Amino acid sequence: MSARVALLRFPGVNCETETARALESAGARVDWIRHGAELDPDLFDGFVLPGGFSYEDRVRAGAVASRSPWMRALVDAEDRGKPVLGICNGAQVLVEAGLVPGTPGHPVRLALAPNRGAGEGGFLCRWTWVEVLPSACTWLAPLYGARWPVPVAHGEGRFTTRDPRLLAGIEAGPLRALRYVAPDGGPAEGTAFDPNGSVGCAAAACSEGGNVLALMPHPERAAWLRQVPEGTAGEWGERRRAAGQAGALEAPGPGQALFDAFVAAAAEVGR
Repeated sequence: MSARVALLRFPGVNCETETARALESAGARVDWIRHGAELDPDLFDGFVLPGGFSYEDRVRAGAVASRSPWMRALVDAEDRGKPVLGICNGAQVLVEAGLVPGTPGHPVRLALAPNRGAGEGGFLCRWTWVEVLPSACTWLAPLYGARWPVPVAHGEGRFTTRDPRLLAGIEAGPLRALRYVAPDGGPAEGTAFDPNGSVGCAAAACSEGGNVLALMPHPERAAWLRQVPEGTAGEWGERRRAAGQAGALEAPGPGQALFDAFVAAAAEVGR
């Protein structure tokens, strides 16, 4: 049986189509849940919050959407071990709602602050590299150690906190699920491959329960080989340059593996 995944459409999101396509390519049945509709957590095996600018990023990115009644369904999903993925603005919503790091009562202990990467600030849109780390996010286990190119497009992507224990968990502990790296796997700190100055170069943080992931890069924009820039370094650049026909360019790109892992975890829940 294929996993049934809810794709939540807050007003202002703009990445739902390509996100749905990547989920469907991974074998999911995707239901688009529109603003104002009821969200029944019993009907779905997984939940995805796509990127964009929900409610025009009023107050702070993700702040208004984090007050949606849908959050009650996501808390229920977290408690039941169902996978939840927030991409870029979706990650900001999960952090603002307290679902990441996700503690009893879900107080907000983590923030996504304005970018400070590589001496730059403000909105940043470009390709960088990430590495998947062993973490509390068990549904990412098939990808541990993988390194791949991926686009970022955000102005508030810097994971930060005043909680010393949580800071340790993000900097080098179980809550840092992905980190920005150089193409050769070296440190990204202080280089153009660090887009926001996040603690520990964190590109994603997960909940303490391990099933909720707040991911700032956009894997849906790297789900097909044709989306990878021809000048990309390493294996993925070689694959892109070697693809001589249009059909070959429709092969999976580096970001598709993340959706495959998510859908596989959702399908396991649904069994």
